[in-house]
Amino acid sequence: MARNKVEICGVDTATLPVLKNVEMRKLFVEMQSGRHEAREKLVNGNLRLVLSVIQRFNNRGEYVDDLFQVGCIGLMKSIDNFDLSQNVKFSTYAVPMIIGEIRRYLRDNNPIRVSRSLRDIAYKSLQVKEKLISKHSKEPTAAEIAKELDLPIEDIVFALDAIQDPVSLFEPIYNDGGDPIFVMDQISDDKNKDVQWIEEIALKEAMTRLDEREKRILSMRFFQGKTQMEVADEIGISQAQVSRLEKAAIKEMNKNIQN
Repeated sequence: MARNKVEICGVDTATLPVLKNVEMRKLFVEMQSGRHEAREKLVNGNLRLVLSVIQRFNNRGEYVDDLFQVGCIGLMKSIDNFDLSQNVKFSTYAVPMIIGEIRRYLRDNNPIRVSRSLRDIAYKSLQVKEKLISKHSKEPTAAEIAKELDLPIEDIVFALDAIQDPVSLFEPIYNDGGDPIFVMDQISDDKNKDVQWIEEIALKEAMTRLDEREKRILSMRFFQGKTQMEVADEIGISQAQVSRLEKAAIKEMNKNIQN
């Protein structure tokens, strides 16, 4: 019987070994005693774990080879940091680390540009969040995270929102055994196209009545997809001022459209 050969990064996935728990423990002991070949066997023996994880990210449009390589980095980190004294299966420990490595890669290569300063705040917020969960055994509020970092709560909210992965329109949200229902199936536009065309003209006309700074802010926010913090950095004003000017401009546009 012919086997299906699937190669990822030059690796024939059909020939990948599977290690038993007893073999794994023995190899970990050998690796921690300084035997480098034991580490290599542990990596090769757990590549199927990486394959199972990257299947969760198949709908992102990323090259499978790239995800596999990033997943292998997460696998090697988990092998190097695994503590045999803890009564935890290696796969239970490794899978979250592999997923985390892939998510970091996807965030850093996200086509939606997020400023480095905003990313730094977001990562610090996530670290504080984990620390507070460990300390209090409950999810902290944005205000509690902000207090811990001595930052405005708005900065925390914007930063965490900015690093969220965008949802694909082709993300399956329900499958009863037949054809899956995708996110795009839940989005409908019942507007008459002529009405939509007229509304677009009204919006353009309303935009011309704004001053140059208001037009620039709305353009950066809603056409370039930038956050209020990024707009503030680029224009040289505070995020609170951007928020106030944005609201005032939208209010003025609504008034012009209705008149």
